[in-house]
Amino acid sequence: MRKPGKGIAALLGVLCLGLLSGCHGQREQAAFTVPESFDASRDYEITFWAKNDTNINQTEIYKQAIADFQELYPNITVNLRLYTDYGDIYNDVITNISTGTTPNVCITYPDHIATYMTGENVVVPLDGLFADEKYGLGGSELLFDGPKQEEIVQQFLEECSIGGYYYAVPYMRSTEACYINKTYVEALGYTLPETLTWDFIWEVSEAAAEKNADGTYKLNGGDVMIPFIYKSTDNMMIQMLKQQGAGYSTETGDIQIFNDTTEEILYTAAEHTESGAFSTFKISGYPANFLNAGQCVFAIDSTAGATWMGSDAPLVDIAEEALVDFEIEVMEIPQYDPENPQMISQGPSICIFNKEDPQEVLASWLFTQYLLSNEVQIAYAQTEGYVPVTTKAQNSEEYQDYLSRAGEDDDTYYEVKIKASQILLDHMDDTFTTPVFNGSTSLRDAAGQLIEEVVKSVRRKETVDDAYMENLYAEVQALYRLNEYGGPAEGKVDLGPLPGTAKALLGALAAAWVLILLYLAVSSRSRRRKL
Repeated sequence: MRKPGKGIAALLGVLCLGLLSGCHGQREQAAFTVPESFDASRDYEITFWAKNDTNINQTEIYKQAIADFQELYPNITVNLRLYTDYGDIYNDVITNISTGTTPNVCITYPDHIATYMTGENVVVPLDGLFADEKYGLGGSELLFDGPKQEEIVQQFLEECSIGGYYYAVPYMRSTEACYINKTYVEALGYTLPETLTWDFIWEVSEAAAEKNADGTYKLNGGDVMIPFIYKSTDNMMIQMLKQQGAGYSTETGDIQIFNDTTEEILYTAAEHTESGAFSTFKISGYPANFLNAGQCVFAIDSTAGATWMGSDAPLVDIAEEALVDFEIEVMEIPQYDPENPQMISQGPSICIFNKEDPQEVLASWLFTQYLLSNEVQIAYAQTEGYVPVTTKAQNSEEYQDYLSRAGEDDDTYYEVKIKASQILLDHMDDTFTTPVFNGSTSLRDAAGQLIEEVVKSVRRKETVDDAYMENLYAEVQALYRLNEYGGPAEGKVDLGPLPGTAKALLGALAAAWVLILLYLAVSSRSRRRKL
């Protein structure tokens, strides 16, 4: 049976550790330093967390990339763990940071990386690795033909810069596109313009929402019609603000989203929700399913979602008997100023987590670079409407041949998918990214939540007025811990010195710990004398 004294000591020890970790964060680890050479005589085992949807082709590309890499580096074993949602990866990484069991290589978003970086030396800064002559980008000792730094698209690479240092490399990039039932647009008496505008989208959507006397919709004669569905309402808000030159956030994390333009956007969303012309993915369902069933006119989703769009799409997700044959068009998202289009650049990046063994980190970096090789970049880009992140891959003969064959079949060369990719290729200079800081993930979530809440309220027949907006702003600020006048600081937040009460408590616990140890030592000595 355990002695009472030891039980108390153990309990107080745990309490002290808990308090210390709560005040000072997780245990620190040394910053990574690039080794002079890679020790190929040793075996390494690294974990790679990646995301794919229901597209089995993506899984096969990951597996093939790992197999090809391991042929080049037989002493490096790569263990693949697949997720279907970036949010799940984020949550698991956060959990594993506290236990020191992060993966080695991870597909993620820069917003998420900024949160990972609140731990000391958790994510590896890549600047030193980029520039290393032997193992850096285009390095002399690489066993494969990887890109040089200047061959990574600069706009994509800059998104991976946090606080002046690179903490990731881009893996794939996409933007958003508007997938349109052109047949319906023309049936309503409209002609698609060269560039979509918000006024055009709202006008056509209102026309498509008109009903017959029996309650069915004039456009499709059915009981269901949601003319305009937006998949990602955070992107919707962010892009509408950007296009109008309104505030979202500063580079240093000051929150600017609670402004008059945001309110105007929300009133517009409320107006068209009330008429039945507008809804969102979270409220109504996946836009592609409504589009393909003839129950939607405009579906805005990622260009990476192109393989689900259209009655001939390779990844149609509804029953065949529910499909409606229609002419589909894919265009850039609607604009306020067609002469100066603005659209978001988005897509997964790759980060590397720090480990005690620098050689293990270097092995992870070698694999990360391999994911940027033409073989992997082009193969993955062909699965959906993604674009390779290197000019080396984009300008290659193989990729250019792929783009030129749009419409040859409804699988690899599915026309809608290649058109969606071409939108980003044609508008690279019209894309933008949002500032990345610790808290930018929460701000992005809040941007979408504002629209979602307004749409839900209108559907519940609640009054959306100035009082409602004031209350909504307050609730969202509280929910996501935002402040209109300033947001979370970049990187690790300095909480200042410990409060006096906390210092006193820690001092008392330390004193108690010393006294207990003394007591145990004296007791032990007494027992030995009795023996």
